Amino acid sequence: MVRTLRAFLEFCYIARRDVIDTKSLAELEEALDRFHQYRTIFMECGVRKNFNLPRQHFLRHYFALIRAYGAPNGLCSSITESKHIKAVKKPWRRSSRYKALGQMLLTNQRLDKLAASRVDFARRGMLIGTCLSYALYTFDGKLLPSCIFLSANYILSTEASRVVRTDEDHVGAGNDVERGNPDDDDDGGDAPGPTVLATVELAKTVGKSHTNYSNNNCINTHSLVQRNTVNNVATNLDEPDLRRLIQSFLRDQLHDASSLSNIDDSDDDLPEFDEVISLYTSAVATFYAPSDLSGIGGMHRERIRALSSWRGEGPRYDCIFVNTDPTQNGMSGLEVARVRSFFSFKFRNVLYPCALIQWYSHDDDGPDEDTGMWVVEPDSLPDGSASTAVIHLDSILRAAHLIPVYGQDTIPTDIPLAYSLDVFHSYYVNKYIDHHAFEIAF
Repeated sequence: MVRTLRAFLEFCYIARRDVIDTKSLAELEEALDRFHQYRTIFMECGVRKNFNLPRQHFLRHYFALIRAYGAPNGLCSSITESKHIKAVKKPWRRSSRYKALGQMLLTNQRLDKLAASRVDFARRGMLIGTCLSYALYTFDGKLLPSCIFLSANYILSTEASRVVRTDEDHVGAGNDVERGNPDDDDDGGDAPGPTVLATVELAKTVGKSHTNYSNNNCINTHSLVQRNTVNNVATNLDEPDLRRLIQSFLRDQLHDASSLSNIDDSDDDLPEFDEVISLYTSAVATFYAPSDLSGIGGMHRERIRALSSWRGEGPRYDCIFVNTDPTQNGMSGLEVARVRSFFSFKFRNVLYPCALIQWYSHDDDGPDEDTGMWVVEPDSLPDGSASTAVIHLDSILRAAHLIPVYGQDTIPTDIPLAYSLDVFHSYYVNKYIDHHAFEIAF
């Protein structure tokens, strides 16, 4: 059953490519053949008696239709998509994007009431004419009975719209104050360009700084950014080796900018470092992913977060793809890591945007046979501690989505979602999370 779903998803993502060549068509047919081979398990288990389904039958025609008309590239002919835009996407964009379900339901409820009011007003003849015609009739002394309510109807509609906007603005303002970070509402979307392979930039707002509690006296909270010494940051992140990691990073940058792993443990030629560090809670990755979700230039962006408290529900430390070998394709040139912190500093008048990460290592030399996804596990040192490193932001490609390898045991129901990346031994690298991940995580 898992192989059936894998084959179907691969067929869908291949068909969604913006450019399809002969090799892609061969992969499309191969995925369809595997789908037809493995789906018989559903008949053997009694789930279905047959597969006389129009949508599955139509898959056979994709090969000829793509040759005739080109790549579908996300085309959807279902009427449900247009309804989804009206009922979900637009209310979502009007919400504060923080616990937005209630706001979306309220928006739909009020829109339905306005639509019902309009139908009722039209049935009563209250929408005949315009505000200008109403003024002309009043000026000429020939006021029509049907126009009496035009002004009241206009005021009612305007007031209802104002109330919706006012309520949403109030909710959004309250959440911004609660979270204290205007970037929290920005989860990404289409980007205008320019068209490049990938770029990553730190958030515009500097995150909350760390105070120094030496001698049991809290330093004044003003200008805390200037007191972010490497010792304070190391203590807050529970990373006592942070100074050496930064020194190793600087040595690699000064001698070989392509080095990312900080593998050399020797302390020879490590530059002295005692600079001020600026901390950030997120970074924005912008990458080339042509689709209906991207901008005109095919650029898409997403926010990668690393903070100790996410909306009062626990920490959030996102995972990323790190480009370790540009000469290799797919996962052979990518590593998976988990961001512990984003920060920047100046060294010899050069600004270095960085990330403190925890490495994940590949469990095998290839993807899992059933799911088609690579398996990774948190990397550790001989003493059992996590394998960490400081990398340049330019080596990050985009965010990665991991799925736990659950095994055979029952999962406790009280595991908080915020700790789902801490309680399992290994994880699938989900290449089916979106079509761009499918293209890079093979």
